[in-house]
Amino acid sequence: MKTDGLAGKVAFITGAAHGQGRAVALALAAAGVHIAAFDVAKPLAYPGYRMGSEDELQSLAEQVQKLGVQCLTFRGDVRRDDDVTAAVQAVRDALPTIDVLFNNAGICAYGLAHELTEAEWDAMLDINLKGAWLVARRIIPVMMAQQSGVIINNSSIAGLRGMNRLSHYAASKWGLVGLTKSWALELAPYNVRVNSIHPTGVNTPMNDGLAEMEGATPQEIAERSAGNLLPVPWIEPEDVANAVLFLASDAARYMTGTQFVLDAGLLTR
Repeated sequence: MKTDGLAGKVAFITGAAHGQGRAVALALAAAGVHIAAFDVAKPLAYPGYRMGSEDELQSLAEQVQKLGVQCLTFRGDVRRDDDVTAAVQAVRDALPTIDVLFNNAGICAYGLAHELTEAEWDAMLDINLKGAWLVARRIIPVMMAQQSGVIINNSSIAGLRGMNRLSHYAASKWGLVGLTKSWALELAPYNVRVNSIHPTGVNTPMNDGLAEMEGATPQEIAERSAGNLLPVPWIEPEDVANAVLFLASDAARYMTGTQFVLDAGLLTR
């Protein structure tokens, strides 16, 4: 994997304690990137499966530091502007720049549209969509001032198609596409690139939690939700990390406003 131009840069990653966020943090750190890891690191009432933990944040910091770069960790909720603002300011005080934002924090849960409660709808949209905006609006001015940066929004195949019993999730992920394209237009004059990624199901604690809530195995959940063309039930967090590495690097210097799909062929069906 080419990682042109990444060494010495700083990445701010939300939902970093485990799953895709953790894999991205470790991959960027291995490429010489300093990491700011932000995670709620506590249970949430909705959707109810296990979130990242404070212990996972701490172990991530230890792993990152062993790779020879710095790692700042923050417990916070992307729905709370005070949490986000404090973390971004702390990064600015400790490190010279914020070069990469990986908007990864998100939840998923099943529910028919007419059976969802307003609280469930709001939690999904507030974490997955509003949270991405709240974080970006504090980091965008930093990137504008330094005349460079990369924002990568973690959407989903559900951001490119409808999905049964996931209308609130799909709405949040389609919304990220709108943010991606609009921010790309706004930020191109400042040499800031913005792209979204669209994985199929990923082998993470979220997938395990959804399976437990549905009384199914993780593979059954993956196959029910996805139906990949390639003979795999899911992709791995490291596959997502490779995509982020590419999009963050100079190898993708002319990519902006686009949707990067890693779906094991699902959308071809």
